[in-house]
Amino acid sequence: MRRKKKLGTALLGRRERNKLDTRQRIRTAARELFARRGYGAATMRDIATRADVALGTLFNYADDKRDLVFLIFNDVLDELTDRALAAPQAGDPLADQLLAVFRCHYVELAKNPVLSRLLLQELTFYSEGKEAERFHAIRTRLIAGIERLVRAAQADGRIGTPEKPAFLARYIFFVYSAALRWWIAAPRPEVRRGVADLRRLLALQLDGLARGLRGAPREVA
Repeated sequence: MRRKKKLGTALLGRRERNKLDTRQRIRTAARELFARRGYGAATMRDIATRADVALGTLFNYADDKRDLVFLIFNDVLDELTDRALAAPQAGDPLADQLLAVFRCHYVELAKNPVLSRLLLQELTFYSEGKEAERFHAIRTRLIAGIERLVRAAQADGRIGTPEKPAFLARYIFFVYSAALRWWIAAPRPEVRRGVADLRRLLALQLDGLARGLRGAPREVA
């Protein structure tokens, strides 16, 4: 009985390793073909051939090319979010804390602007696909981290608006998202310039929150 249990565990372990290996080959193939041929020219069949898997197997991992983009990036984004949320220093001005979070994303996306543009292009209205739930969980975790920074800043008087932290976190995230898209669209996006531009935008935004929203009606988060 014990031998059968060990054998079953070994088979399960081998099966899981095979799945991870297949997933990695698909990720690598998609990354290479999207970068080399472009998103429009690369086909699911091309990617399956490159990954040395059957086309049906590829569809077990991704519903379409859009799903493949997030298969490529979700592992990176998950680890990146961990690093970004650990970056702010307690007691720093809120703008500095936010820039510490967002700078991590600029640095990572600057490593491969072609694929990063593809990611930002395809995430709009991305709600269905095998990787969609995980992507939205990662983004929600990032926004929740911003909310914690805002809540702490309100608690110790660094910002004065009475708006709900969840609502303010979305507001800040929207400005960051737009700035990131503007920056990555440049022929050669430089991290230093992108972060400097975002710093100016956040300074204006946070100044408005501190001065202009006191006494404003509170929105429902």
